Amino acid sequence: VQLQASGGGSVQTGGSLTLSCASSEFILDGYAIGWFRQAPGKEREVVSCISGGSTDIYYAEFVKGRFTISRDNAKNTAYLQMNSLKPEDTAVYYCATANVSPLILCNKDSAIYIWWGQGTQVTVSS
Repeated sequence: VQLQASGGGSVQTGGSLTLSCASSEFILDGYAIGWFRQAPGKEREVVSCISGGSTDIYYAEFVKGRFTISRDNAKNTAYLQMNSLKPEDTAVYYCATANVSPLILCNKDSAIYIWWGQGTQVTVSS
């Protein structure tokens, strides 16, 4: 199963981007989708997660109030709206999911996610 992450780019501090995560092979609606990021020289970290029914949502503290996760199950797509971007948000962003029971709800543990998108680069300049 492949996920397609898109929407990255280069913006200045304070700018906005919307990332998308879609799959043409797997129906995403039953399971949580997580967004993770990895900056150069740093470990991958969870950014946000949304359950299949959008009833369970998690945001990392460092994006609360700035990022909004959503999904459109009819389009088999999840989104990450990123506002008020900061240089420290610069990273490769990945979406991920899996058809496993721990992902009925959100889960911050990246090891549980099986299928990953290819990553999309977000660069925020000061």
